[in-house]
Amino acid sequence: MGKYTKQDIFRMVEEEDVEFIRLQFTDMFGVLKNVAITSSQLGKALDNKCMFDGSSVEGFVRIEESDMYLYPDYDTFEIFPWRPQQGKVARLICDVYTPDGKPFEGDPRWILKKVIKEAEDMGYVFEVGPECEFFLFHTDDNGLPTTLSHEKAGYFDLGPTDLGENVRRDMVLTLEDMGFEIEASHHEVAPAQHEIDFKYDEALKTADNIMTFKLTVKTIAKRHGLYATFMPKPKYGINGSGMHVNMSLAKDGKNIFADENDTLGLSEDAYHFIAGLMKHAKGMAALTNPLVNSYKRLVPGYEAPVYIAWSATNRSPLIRIPASRGQGTRVELRNPDPSANPYLVLATCLAAGLDGIKNKLEVPASVDCNIFEMTDEERKHAAIEVIPESLYDAVRYLNEDKFICDVLGEHITSKYTEAKLREWNDYKTQVTQWELDEYLYKF
Repeated sequence: MGKYTKQDIFRMVEEEDVEFIRLQFTDMFGVLKNVAITSSQLGKALDNKCMFDGSSVEGFVRIEESDMYLYPDYDTFEIFPWRPQQGKVARLICDVYTPDGKPFEGDPRWILKKVIKEAEDMGYVFEVGPECEFFLFHTDDNGLPTTLSHEKAGYFDLGPTDLGENVRRDMVLTLEDMGFEIEASHHEVAPAQHEIDFKYDEALKTADNIMTFKLTVKTIAKRHGLYATFMPKPKYGINGSGMHVNMSLAKDGKNIFADENDTLGLSEDAYHFIAGLMKHAKGMAALTNPLVNSYKRLVPGYEAPVYIAWSATNRSPLIRIPASRGQGTRVELRNPDPSANPYLVLATCLAAGLDGIKNKLEVPASVDCNIFEMTDEERKHAAIEVIPESLYDAVRYLNEDKFICDVLGEHITSKYTEAKLREWNDYKTQVTQWELDEYLYKF
């Protein structure tokens, strides 16, 4: 049972004096799009009659098949607390459908729903808690973002060193206004870097929440004259931003990853799930780490997880088992970054884990020492592989992993590959300041 009916939404719009409703959807790259309607058009929208031009959204469709319909998810109705109190603005997150009433294959939300349905058929509920990091930078005189920050705070520092504290507080209060349950917020390792963690939830709700979270963080930062960026590595020489994904499966209300008879407190299914994630980690990298810039974060030396291994005691591998056990038992995937499309990341994580469970994949031994300090020889001996080193390699691995391609479907796989190779070629042909500094005067 959903929490809202059509009548509920009409009532809230009237009672709260909502003037505009934004019909939101997410493109293939995880960019939030929206069509704004006035409240007079609400009936049409709730009857799935609102149309938009799909050919103008990258990765959607060609001109000749451009009409797309937005089907609002009533349960996502939310009033933006930062908009004016007269003539308020609300939003509904929508699924994208084709004119013949079928879900559009290029809609990332539909891809996630498809895998959730598969888990449901096995009796599972997929629960996810993300840890989203971001940077707060100053803007220039034209309001454009810079990479400048006056603050020099570090991990868990507090004011007055942490100049972002007031902004972060405002973000937390606004998110709570929008129904988020915030578990923690703190300064991260690098200057100007922050993290706000919200409570785990079912996967679709969590993916929607990540999109809402990013919009809220950017909006509140702007009100404070700052720019919030989820770019993975905006500055050389300091830590980048990650989006660690904590996952568990529940069956009949019980966490099936927990087993008190196991030394680590993990069930057989948890081990199989980890094995599935490890098997597909390279194929998923183009989704978990989707930008050229993502791979600047993934270099040894900045706590970035690049080694395909798992551990319950150490933070250097790709997969960590956090300390809490029992109903809190979870598997944490550490390589995704916040530029990723959350719908596609959660869809492929769940599918990979289910692949592990269905095929009873065996997990290798855990690696409980600091992998960064091992020699190449030791890593080779322990059969520890590395995730792709560039976007180009990641796209190659994606296309080699037929299982992940099937999860995404042909439409997204081909359009995504095409776009990412174009991004890689654009990058590859640039002449950078580093090259000029390094070579111009020497040769």
